[in-house]
Amino acid sequence: MNLAGKTALITGASRGIGRAIAVEFARRGADTALIGRDVAALEETAALCANARPGATVEVLQADVTDRSAMDRIVAQVVERFGAVDCAIANAGQSIDALLLRLKPETIDQLIEVNLKSAFHLCSAVAKPMMKQRAGSIVLMTSIVGISGNAGQAAYAASKAALIGLCKSLAKELGSRNIRVNAVAPGLIETAMTEKMPDAAKEFLIKQAALGRAGKPEDVSGAVAFLCSDAAGYITGQTLVVDGGILM
Repeated sequence: MNLAGKTALITGASRGIGRAIAVEFARRGADTALIGRDVAALEETAALCANARPGATVEVLQADVTDRSAMDRIVAQVVERFGAVDCAIANAGQSIDALLLRLKPETIDQLIEVNLKSAFHLCSAVAKPMMKQRAGSIVLMTSIVGISGNAGQAAYAASKAALIGLCKSLAKELGSRNIRVNAVAPGLIETAMTEKMPDAAKEFLIKQAALGRAGKPEDVSGAVAFLCSDAAGYITGQTLVVDGGILM
């Protein structure tokens, strides 16, 4: 899965899965643009990318991914800097758990803004240069919760399920321009987000997994790299589940 010569734009690259994706892409030869609000954390990711491949070209770009105009500006900067955007990974996301009767309207709005609208903004921004170059790969980070649902996560699950619909629709809309759109649905992955989960909930999911363990961010980053590589050149509109066998 050689990604040499490709330019990848990754949102939510400051930690967790997004950081692992950035390092994976750099290691495989891609130039990377890291997008997020926490510049210090993004700089840490950039340093890890440089360690993974000395001489790797990495750009840190601060932006609010929920701001459409900001994403248009960032993508324009990346195209000016690198000449193209070959891969775009919409990884920015947030989880706020609450049972339906305790779910505040502002919580619903926040999850839709961060998890869903930010992906729309990124896709809209990168579609223009990708259509012009008649090539590109977009990966949307959803979740197995968006497929199966989960009690206490109605808003989160709804926002993640919507990404699967977005993936399929854009795959059909952009396929004639040789732009592929896929999604990755992680299961229980060891990140700062899942550290907040109750131990009992994590143990339950681990018992459900055929592999009998939680995943690591690197388990997900390899799947994303595959979908953006030439090896996946005839794959589009698909959701790749990376959950160790929880949903089987």
